[in-house]
Parts: sequence; C-alpha cells; structure tokens
Amino acid sequence: MQYRLLGRTGLYVSEICLGTMTFGGAGFWKVIGELDIDAATELVKTAFDGGVNFFDTADVYSEGQSEAILGKALVELGLPRDEVVIATKVRERLGNTPNQVGLSRHHILNGIDRSLKRLQVEYIDLYQVHGFDPLTPIEETLSTLNDVIAAGKVRYIGLCNFSAWQIMKALAIADKYQWHRFESVQAYYSLAGRDLEREIIPLAQDQQLSILPWSPLAGGLLSGKFQRQKDNPTGARRTSFDFPPVDLERTYKIIDVLQPIAQSYNCSVARISLAWLLSRSYVTSAIVGAKSVEQLRDNLMAAELTLTDDELAAIDEVSRLPVEYPQWMLNYQAQERSPGGSRPPS
Repeated sequence: MQYRLLGRTGLYVSEICLGTMTFGGAGFWKVIGELDIDAATELVKTAFDGGVNFFDTADVYSEGQSEAILGKALVELGLPRDEVVIATKVRERLGNTPNQVGLSRHHILNGIDRSLKRLQVEYIDLYQVHGFDPLTPIEETLSTLNDVIAAGKVRYIGLCNFSAWQIMKALAIADKYQWHRFESVQAYYSLAGRDLEREIIPLAQDQQLSILPWSPLAGGLLSGKFQRQKDNPTGARRTSFDFPPVDLERTYKIIDVLQPIAQSYNCSVARISLAWLLSRSYVTSAIVGAKSVEQLRDNLMAAELTLTDDELAAIDEVSRLPVEYPQWMLNYQAQERSPGGSRPPS
C-alpha cells in the first residue's frame, strides 16, 4: 500500500480508502448493504491489516448506523486513533423538519456533535460537506467549518459533488477571510464516467486539491460481473440500484478491452479498473466499498498492480471523453503560444 498527501496538508492517506456505505442497512441505503457489526469489523480489520489507514462514512448512511458501526469496529479492534484517518460528511436530510438538512450553521453544529458521538471519537480527521447547498451562503458554511476546526472537533475539511465554479468560489472566499480551506474533492470518477476531467481535475491540480473518487467501479458495473447480452447477476448492487448513470454501450466497449488485460494478469476486471485509476497522478485515494472480505482483498491488490504503458494507453483510448468546447478551442489556440507554433491566416 502506498500513501499520498491530502491536498496541501502534511497528512498521508492510503491510496485505497474503505468506504462504509455497506455498513448498517436502514432506510434508503439498505439496498447498498446490510452488514452488521461482526461483518463490518472483519472488513475494517482486513483493510487495516492491508495497509489502509483511511475510512470514509457519512451521517446519512443507514440513518447514522454506518458511523456507529465504524466507530464500534475501531474500538473493538483497538486500533490506535492516531493511526487511522476518519472521514465523514454533513449536508443530507436526516429528518422531516425544515432544518435537518443543508449546510447552515445550525445543521453543521448539530451534525458534528452527533457524528462524534456515533463514531466514539473526539475529532474527525476529514469533515466533508456532502454536496452544495443552494440556500445557505457559502460564507456561513465556511465560517462554521472554520469554527469547528478551531474547537478541535475537526482537523481538515473537504467537499463532495460541487461544480468547478462552486469549488473555486469557496476557495476564494476562504482565502479572502483567511479561513481553513477545502483540501479534497470527493466525486464520482471511473473509467465509465470520466466527466471530472473536463473542469474539476484541472482545477484540483492547479489548486492542489486531492481527488477522492467515489464509486470507482461505477456501482459495480466495472466489477467484471456484468457482460453484454447477459442477465444482470443476482445480488449485485447494480442489479437493484442502477446508479450512477452510465452509457451502457460505451461501458461494455471499455469492459471488452479490460477483460483480456485482466486475463493476462489472472485477476479481476475490477482490479484492472482500480489500477488504472490509481495510475492517475491527481487521484489521492480511491474509495472502495465491499460486502465481503474476498471482494475487499481483491480491491486492495489493485495497489500492487502496475499496468504497462501500452495497457494504460489502450484503456485510456477506449474510455477517453470526446473533446468539447471550450477545450478544443483552448487546445487549438495553445499551439500558437509554443515556439514554432503557427496560426491560421486571417
């Protein structure tokens, strides 16, 4: 297992993060997984023994059960607090009353205390806003997050599922007021969904933000279980929860390229998919979820697999996004700025 720095901080996190959306099994998230404390503890132990020091959850997963189970597992295993990096999130709706959702000062201050209690810890290493709140001024959100860091309840902050302009606005406001800034972007990124490369990854590279991909196997579609002209496998997450949205025909073309590569390494398509993701220099840690120890061990082995340049090129070619405006114009005009560059006659 390799470790990479989180944003502009000095904190190292493992390049694979154990996502705990499968812990619990209440409410909406029941379809993702229903692991009890014993099964979850075994996964946490397997991950930690495999070099994982990074664990991701959210207050909304299984109505708080995911946080509670992760916290209990860490206590039962006796893992040193300073050897694990715990990430959780705030923003999503936790009840039916008006203020049980969003990024207001009210919701964040209530949320952080409840997350700390469920996780049985005194501080959160990475506290992430789970999405953009169109009603709360970003200044209110950032000033509150700055306060929870000052109070010692949070070490670093991150964001999830923002557009590029929203990220940059937040960074600019934090800089203006000298508040703590977001250090990471947790977002959907996989071979089947490379949309992040259009705007957000260039922004993250420029601003030294960590990229933490969620659903790196496109909801299991890149696990190797799904094949063209075959029924969806029983029990697979994607069979009952068709998310995130993908272009199926394009994805099957990608799988067609991945399969022979996987066969040459005598490993799963999932492992090849994750190895490609980890080859991206801007990816800090890929968040993997698992329902079994066997599945998790297979995912962890992606950190040990180095694909050849030819294999990476083949995968990149079949999954590459078509170039859209303004990128094609930016590429075209950039040629004129190089020595020997030319421009068309006027």
